[in-house]
Amino acid sequence: QFFGLEVRFPLWHPGSCHKAVEEAFNCCASHANNCARLAPRVDTRRQNSRPTTRAAREPPPSSEEHNRRPCMPDTTTTSTMPPQTSAAKTLWAVGGYMMCSATLLIGNKYAVHKLPAPSFILWAQLFGTAVAVKTAHMGGLISHLDALEYDKLRAFFPVALIFCATIFTNIKSLEYANVETFMIFRFSTPLCISIADYIFLGRHLPSARSWLCLVMLLLGAMGYALTDAAYVVRGYMFCGLWYFIFCMDQIYLKHVTSTVKMESNWGRVLYSNLLASLPLFFMALGEQEAIQNASTEALMVVMVTVVLGTAMSYYAWLARSLVSATLFTILGNVCKVVSIGINVSLWDKHASPFGIACLMFCLVAAYFYKQAPLRDAPTDLPK
Repeated sequence: QFFGLEVRFPLWHPGSCHKAVEEAFNCCASHANNCARLAPRVDTRRQNSRPTTRAAREPPPSSEEHNRRPCMPDTTTTSTMPPQTSAAKTLWAVGGYMMCSATLLIGNKYAVHKLPAPSFILWAQLFGTAVAVKTAHMGGLISHLDALEYDKLRAFFPVALIFCATIFTNIKSLEYANVETFMIFRFSTPLCISIADYIFLGRHLPSARSWLCLVMLLLGAMGYALTDAAYVVRGYMFCGLWYFIFCMDQIYLKHVTSTVKMESNWGRVLYSNLLASLPLFFMALGEQEAIQNASTEALMVVMVTVVLGTAMSYYAWLARSLVSATLFTILGNVCKVVSIGINVSLWDKHASPFGIACLMFCLVAAYFYKQAPLRDAPTDLPK
């Protein structure tokens, strides 16, 4: 007998006495801890308060129960699952955005091929997304959705204006510069946005490795563009105007996600798509002839792009709220690279091996980029 516990020493095993004594001490120590933890405690400061926890409502176990399980851990406390980590949520948002964006680029190309009415297709995606989100909320598929309020409409109204201005300057820029040249302009925007992140959004400047990755991303795009086609620019005014509006779009949308408090991410999707669809409706009126002659197959393709647009809008706003404006711009550029790779493998076979290597170089540079941290952590983050 050892402190009320029976200990047996097997004589046939060398050193068994020492091990058994050590186990007995550990068992008694665990028994004492359980007794101390399970014993009723009296807090004089809360004598008259009503117990709220499960342990406070249940009577303490008897001493027989203690002796029956002297070395078992306490099972009265319930463990809770840890919340979803921000890293996992960011990976989910970024992965969903990149997949939907790269797929939507290919879907838009096929939709315009079937229905030569790009303004109508874009309006259908925006307005269809707003209708789908509102319908899903009314049907109970979306639990929380922000109602239309004046303050939020005023905050999201510049989002719609900047979006339409970006589309207009994008179209005008492509009239004076080929797609490959426009790609060089786009892949240089993270250099400018990283500085705007520092000035307006309170982030540090990128590290030396991140600066190198941004330059490598630009050089890879230049290598692909100059190999695939010549550098052609006839109107620098619209290219420069698009460049300024695009950078402002990335910065302001990140500002909206940080300052305008919404009940859910679906609220941002509803506001941005509904407001942006209003001016595009009048642009789509000039394509009535193509719309009236559209086939059923073409309309079905447009419906598929509406679904992809809804998913991409959700993931895009979610990713914007979790990463910096610079990193989000890089993700958009990577989506362009992925879509070019899909386009080359499915339709166009003009890309040279050096051009493909440049695209892979861009992916490697984007992979090793690390976003700059905030100088001061925000005190109130949007939901």
